Amino acid sequence: MIVSNENSVLARDSSSSITYVKENRMSKHVVVGAGAIGSATARLLADRGEHVVVATRSGAGPQLLGVELVRCDAADASALTELTKGAAALYNCAAPAYHRWATDWPALAAAFLIAAERTGAVLATAGNLYGYGHVDAPMTEQTPLCPVGPKGQVRAQMWRDAEALHRAGRIRATEVRASDYIGPNAQSHLGDRVVPRLLAGKRTVQVLGNADAPHSWTFTQDVAELLIAVASQERAWGRPWHVPTNAPQTPREAVQGLALVAGVDQVQVNEVPAALLKLMAPFSRQVRQLPEVAYQLQRPFVLDSTAAQTVFGATPTPWQQVLTATVEHYRQQNQARMTA
Repeated sequence: MIVSNENSVLARDSSSSITYVKENRMSKHVVVGAGAIGSATARLLADRGEHVVVATRSGAGPQLLGVELVRCDAADASALTELTKGAAALYNCAAPAYHRWATDWPALAAAFLIAAERTGAVLATAGNLYGYGHVDAPMTEQTPLCPVGPKGQVRAQMWRDAEALHRAGRIRATEVRASDYIGPNAQSHLGDRVVPRLLAGKRTVQVLGNADAPHSWTFTQDVAELLIAVASQERAWGRPWHVPTNAPQTPREAVQGLALVAGVDQVQVNEVPAALLKLMAPFSRQVRQLPEVAYQLQRPFVLDSTAAQTVFGATPTPWQQVLTATVEHYRQQNQARMTA
């Protein structure tokens, strides 16, 4: 542990490879959202002895010592500002319904900017790769933002607005970008679609898109680790960072890895037929969103996290640990349902 100034120290959590800045005194942190990333962020902050406030529309969230659960509509700038007063950082881990990104994100994003400006809290946003659009090479933070649809457009504009205010000296902002999540509570192609079938002993699973296209999968815990790190260090502000992520795996390879952890051998991995998706579209909001992001599923979709790994000394959680944590999460869910 190295003293860096009168009020803070550089510290390294025993469970993490990332160095972060820890205040000598307990500080307040506001986390908006209690999904996979919001909950993991709140848990890490609480473990480090911080005062954590988790805000959701319902007031629900992780039941943890040191975490205060608050009901708040984050799109209400006044309410979010009041909640954020006195906070060192404001973490945007909100997750509007997938089909409502274009309608719900603008008001939410604007409220975050207003709250950050009025309170002085560092705004740290959990972002994604949608803003880059079609890519022909691994994505870095220097890859141009060229979104191809409404979802990508709204995410790209969110960063452009935050960056503009940061450059104007009105807020302090940063963003971490991850590929498809994998891990506990992660809703992704490798979550609810695959693991429950493997644990049920099924030897055939279906995946969306090209089963043999290299794809980056980001562990939810690694997202939370980097989000906290960039919020605490001035050198991280004013730019985006890619979350430390393991080497790409094709969906077929990833499923086989999960199957081995689940104790299932020789799994057959099939692609969901395009004709079936077309038939399902009128009855499923989620399926109707797929054409906009089909390029992410059909071609190589690879994240390069060299910058964050170099600057923060971070490394992604080893792939085998990621697979084990993911399967164990679903196994525990199964056990909870059986004993309920």
